[in-house]
Amino acid sequence: MIRFLLNVLWLVLGGLWMAIGWWLSGVIMILTIIGIPWARSCFVIGTFSLWPFGRVVMDRQDVTGREDIGTGALGLVGNVIWFVLCGIWLAIGHLLAAFANFVTIIGIPFGWQHLKLAVISLAPIGRTVVVRD
Repeated sequence: MIRFLLNVLWLVLGGLWMAIGWWLSGVIMILTIIGIPWARSCFVIGTFSLWPFGRVVMDRQDVTGREDIGTGALGLVGNVIWFVLCGIWLAIGHLLAAFANFVTIIGIPFGWQHLKLAVISLAPIGRTVVVRD
C-alpha cells in the first residue's frame, strides 16, 4: 500500500512529465529509423519513470546471466551515441525535477528517485526493469 501511495505522489511530483519525456524521446528515435534500437530503452525506462517505486533497474546481463548485443561493446557504443542525442537532455530534466522536489521536505525521497533516473538516463542501453522483492 505504501508503494502505491508513493507512486501516486510521484506522478504529481514530476514522474508523469518525465515519463512523457522518455516516451517522446522513444518516438523521435523510432522516426529516425536509425534510432529504433534506442527506442526500446526509452519505452522501458519511460514506464519505469511513470511508476518507479517497487521496481529497480538492473543490468540485463545480471538478470539473464548472459551477454547480449546491448550489454557488450555495441551497447557501449550505443550508450555514447544515446548520451549525445537524448541522454543529456533527459538527465537535465530529471535534475531540474530533483531540485524542485528537494525544496520541500515531503519531496526529498522523490528528488532522490529523480537523481537515480538522471544517472540511468545517461546510459540506458543494456539495462532492464525488474520488480523489487
